[in-house]
Amino acid sequence: MRDEEAVRRFVERMGRMLAAMGVPPMAARVLLTVMTAEEDALSAADLAERLGASSGAISGAVRYLVDMDLLRREPVPGSRRDLYLLSGQSWWEATMSKMNRLQLIADTVEEGIAAVGGPGSRPGHTMAEMRDFFAFCHDEILLMLERWERRKPVHD
Repeated sequence: MRDEEAVRRFVERMGRMLAAMGVPPMAARVLLTVMTAEEDALSAADLAERLGASSGAISGAVRYLVDMDLLRREPVPGSRRDLYLLSGQSWWEATMSKMNRLQLIADTVEEGIAAVGGPGSRPGHTMAEMRDFFAFCHDEILLMLERWERRKPVHD
């Protein structure tokens, strides 16, 4: 039997954990509210009511989550309202879609290295380490995600 108070506590606790990892706090709470809802989709008004939040806070949170490919916006026919639902992408797919950002950072830092006089200069040396770190993270996370794809359990 569903325990609404336990669900609320879970959303708040997990929301704080995700916020500590860099997810905007309201976006974390919105995502978890959609994930724990019995309904397939929720409106902005539903989210605001369940979270005791303003429509502006909900708007910014769903915009962030849609950009991250974690939520999908679906218009309600004949209405100006939208419904928000999980994107259908797995965490793996959402992460993969953002992986190019790590490589983009590494590539952009390469431009900075050239601008400061190359890797032999003091700032160039520091920036080369940054470039190498982001390239390493990109490669390692890709390998990790490939392993996850082979290992992930199938849930009905």
